[in-house]
Amino acid sequence: MKILAVDIGTGTQDILLFDSRLDVENAFKLVLPSPTMMVHRKIQQATHQQAAVVLTGTVMGGGPAAWAAEAHARAGLPIYATPLAAATINDDLSKVEALGIQIIDDEDAAQFPPEVCQICLRDFDFQIILEVFQKFHIPLDDLAAVAVAAFDHGAAPPEISDRKFRFDFIRNQILEYNSLSGFAWQSRDIPKTLTRLRAIGESAKDLHVPLIVMDTAPAAVLGATFDPAAKNHDRIMIANVGNFHTLAFRLGPDGIEGLFEHHTGLLDQVSLEHYLLSLADGTLSNDNTFEDHGHGALILSDQPLQMDYPDYNLIVTGPRRSMLAGSSLGVHQAVPFGDMMLAGCFGLIAATADCVPDYSEIIHYSLGKINGLGTPPWEIH
Repeated sequence: MKILAVDIGTGTQDILLFDSRLDVENAFKLVLPSPTMMVHRKIQQATHQQAAVVLTGTVMGGGPAAWAAEAHARAGLPIYATPLAAATINDDLSKVEALGIQIIDDEDAAQFPPEVCQICLRDFDFQIILEVFQKFHIPLDDLAAVAVAAFDHGAAPPEISDRKFRFDFIRNQILEYNSLSGFAWQSRDIPKTLTRLRAIGESAKDLHVPLIVMDTAPAAVLGATFDPAAKNHDRIMIANVGNFHTLAFRLGPDGIEGLFEHHTGLLDQVSLEHYLLSLADGTLSNDNTFEDHGHGALILSDQPLQMDYPDYNLIVTGPRRSMLAGSSLGVHQAVPFGDMMLAGCFGLIAATADCVPDYSEIIHYSLGKINGLGTPPWEIH
């Protein structure tokens, strides 16, 4: 069984071709620039060339792409965007126009002359990935599924904070499913408010195999549970320190015991340690986290988690995990199947087992046979 897993971050998109016939360490892997970074570079080149830009396509991850579009407009250069593409910059299109970006319809976008730089926005481009693998004589015509992870704030109503809207959604998913796989869906089941994940589903509508989409942070945390250090504990904390967002879960035999989410750029080692310790002892407050410009916190167990060094019941993954380098908390940096960068992809494969029950047994066996972990206890339904 082959499953293509693509974890789309801010800096990179990490790609794993899982093959159940192979040891996981022998799977083919790619770490490439993220789609938003690719768009960022294209717009920057157009800015340098003093060229007009037209953004078409659909909603995708903003960040670098949005910053480059704003910089192009600030430089006094023409930039246009179709409504779906413009939503990458802001769901409120009046705010996009206020930046100097003109909203146009798809028909008008198609009328621009060739010298205008046209950039199609999308997070997932199966054709490009297919072409890369084909150059190495690796066919992808026998895939059993495709799994894609991306961060999605959700489309919040104008009167509701994006942070609050996202964390309310996270809370509801946990209360309903109590599982990291509760943040993964087959494409037909993606919640309507998750516009970025739904756009990924639309971009992959021509696939003839199941498509699973998942939020990036739970995918990385689920993947980190396959680190050998995780098997030493019934209860554990795993933090994903991403480029933009930090999310930490307390996990135990009965499921998810608590979590918090915050903006990585607003944290340093001292404040991050404070959040982790407060999550461990159960004193972390949702209101205080939100007032500190984070997303929120949720405590579901009144039994504290002892952060005893050097037992390594704090596992860390993510591109900015070095924030905890030298921490007194006793941090273990996750390397599931020997590769930290692919933690999200391993989580996607594990979540596929829950989303496509027919694949469950073979995926669980393949992921568990390497390090003896089997299926993490908090993922058994």
